[in-house]
Amino acid sequence: MSSFCIQVINPNTSLAMTQTIGEAARSVAAPGTQILATCPTQGVESIEGHFDEAIAAIGVLEQIKKGQAQGAQGHVIACFGDPGLLAARELASGPVVGIAEAAMHMATLVATRFSIVTTLPRTVIIARHLLQQYGFEHHCAALHAIDLPVLALEDGTGLAQEKVRERCLQAKREDGSGAIVLGCGGMANLARELTQELGIPVIDGVTAAVKMVESLLALGLGTSKHGDLAYPNKKPLSGGFEILS
Repeated sequence: MSSFCIQVINPNTSLAMTQTIGEAARSVAAPGTQILATCPTQGVESIEGHFDEAIAAIGVLEQIKKGQAQGAQGHVIACFGDPGLLAARELASGPVVGIAEAAMHMATLVATRFSIVTTLPRTVIIARHLLQQYGFEHHCAALHAIDLPVLALEDGTGLAQEKVRERCLQAKREDGSGAIVLGCGGMANLARELTQELGIPVIDGVTAAVKMVESLLALGLGTSKHGDLAYPNKKPLSGGFEILS
């Protein structure tokens, strides 16, 4: 059995959400796969827009550098906006997979159409941009928001989780989709139970991305360093960015 070390990066600073994401990743990791669940110490507590993603991307790059120094062979970006994904691939030699990208790919393998359930209405728009970018726009039947902030998933009331359940039931009933994608890393621990309840695949991007990275590592495949994902051109970085040199 191959032994891999995979870094799972929560791009926000929430330790509770990092724990949720890490537990989900470990629940599907193969025997011998080590999961490093990390998050930046500076940045935003939740990622809910383009501004948040821009800040979080720097934290992702810092974590990639630290992860490689700790022996990580592959990396997961555990935010549904996939912040900093291509920049992270430039830095990393091993595979880097975003959870939105992974979940959408997985959904097309088990259904011809899928729906997405995410947090705020504005993140529906961001998810739609990603669908276009990744080429999955015609596979997505509909997008739904629970209209609660990301951190509501960690407040202990269970309201956000119930809203996710309600939207998933609505998506199955109204969209004609064969699968549902959960559009937030903080929903990572809900997929298995919802799959059993709804009787259709409910896909969490954290666990999907972990299995994708494992597969790429098992195949001996890393990020291509020919073309635009070659390592960044060497140049001086100043101030707080020196850590990325």
